[in-house]
Amino acid sequence: AHPVAGEEKEEMIRSFMGVRAAASRAAAPSAFRTAPARVWSSAARAQQQSTYSKGKIVGGVLGVATGLAFLGQQTAHANDALAAPQHPWQHNSFFNGLDHGSIRRGWMVYQEVCSACHSLDLIAWRNLVGVVATEAEVKEWAADHEYVDGPDDQGDMYDRPGALTDHIPRPYRNDNEARAGNNGALPPDLSLIKKARVGGEDYLFSLLTGYREAPHGVTLREGMHFNPYFAGGAIGMEQALHDEMIDYEDGTPSSISQMAKDVSVFLTWAAEPEHDERKRMGLKAFFVIALMCIPTLYFKRLKWSVVKTRQLRFTKL
Repeated sequence: AHPVAGEEKEEMIRSFMGVRAAASRAAAPSAFRTAPARVWSSAARAQQQSTYSKGKIVGGVLGVATGLAFLGQQTAHANDALAAPQHPWQHNSFFNGLDHGSIRRGWMVYQEVCSACHSLDLIAWRNLVGVVATEAEVKEWAADHEYVDGPDDQGDMYDRPGALTDHIPRPYRNDNEARAGNNGALPPDLSLIKKARVGGEDYLFSLLTGYREAPHGVTLREGMHFNPYFAGGAIGMEQALHDEMIDYEDGTPSSISQMAKDVSVFLTWAAEPEHDERKRMGLKAFFVIALMCIPTLYFKRLKWSVVKTRQLRFTKL
């Protein structure tokens, strides 16, 4: 055995291992090679997170600006009609429902005044039960009207008293008859009038109480009446409400403003018969959500605590 040959062999092995280690370090990711690379990677991540946060802020500002622009569309589409002032309606409160006494009085106003020209096509007699009156009262009201039914066994149509399943009858048989009886103007259906007009019940109240003498310089055609809350100021419907024209059964004074308020509340119910039930469900939903917040926060901390407290350590190879 030659000692020199053995030393040369060991030197060759050490050189070969050194080349392999250098090649491994060269092929490894930058985060595992040197500390400066790790510092650069952390700085890049911080910069990326900062850019992401700025993007979220800019996106939120743009979203708010878009929402405000959308809310301002009513002003952009304004006409020459006077804007209806806002009134403190009881049912606008989150915790209050519609005034059912006012709904019943509003039904009386509709029956004795509005029903002469306007229809309620989407309201059936059964919808009034438990809201406006009892079932016996509504059956009696429905029986006062005649409805065409049939055919019978001989194929003929016949008249019968109204039932709860029937819809409230229209004042006119068709639109042409309605126009002929109102100087060419077609009285709108009142089922959804609260939703169909900007301002809702505020508009209805202001329109019914807003009749005035035409100001100087304003000329109205024959059969038109001045109302600043109506587009153009000229409306074909004459003033329908007058003081003490209805005797309320509960003794409430029937002033113009009182009747306008009552019929506005009634038409609000007609457009949203689910109003009170929706608010009740909303309150229940908020209560359940409030209860679920506690276990949600607990499990959020439980599941994410491992991720948030995790530490990653890198060593130089």
